Amino acid sequence: MRHDFFRSKCGATSTQEWLLKESSEEPLEHVGITILNAHRIMAISTTRPDGWSQTTIVGYANAGFDLYFLVFRSSQKFQNIERDNRVSIAVGHEPKDLGQLQALYAGGYAEEVTDPKKRELAWSLLSERHPNLALFELPEASETAMMHASCEYLSVLDYTQGFGHTENLTRSAAHPQISGEARRDPWGAAAAAAEGEV
Repeated sequence: MRHDFFRSKCGATSTQEWLLKESSEEPLEHVGITILNAHRIMAISTTRPDGWSQTTIVGYANAGFDLYFLVFRSSQKFQNIERDNRVSIAVGHEPKDLGQLQALYAGGYAEEVTDPKKRELAWSLLSERHPNLALFELPEASETAMMHASCEYLSVLDYTQGFGHTENLTRSAAHPQISGEARRDPWGAAAAAAEGEV
């Protein structure tokens, strides 16, 4: 199998671990990464030629705060990114209880993965996250583009730490360590009081 080949060559137990080797300072236990690991669909916004934001849903896989997704070259999304590679993403789901809400919003820059080996690795990562892709080979580069987006400006909502708990963070590909601070929105405190938490 393709996955076994890369594991033997790279000495990692998973494609994700191999891709993380280049970002050894990544805080792997951060709640933001936990949220990304728990999902496989994200909303991504790009900028159209007329300036309007275009938001679509795409499947993704991640290695830490680095996201990988596949798009058709003929898509409006790819054309938008080629012209302006700034993107915004959102990941989360509706919880049964508001106190369990966790979501991540991020802004960053997207670029095509052109190195053949890294392109195959990214496809392996996607196949691991999306079992429905496991029986398919990587589509031709002439038709599709493997994209990499690095989350650089993040907002992480984690109501398991209290209603309204939000962390605003920054990081970069060159310096994976994140910095920022947590805060609690005023309405969150009011909601917590209503629930008898405060």
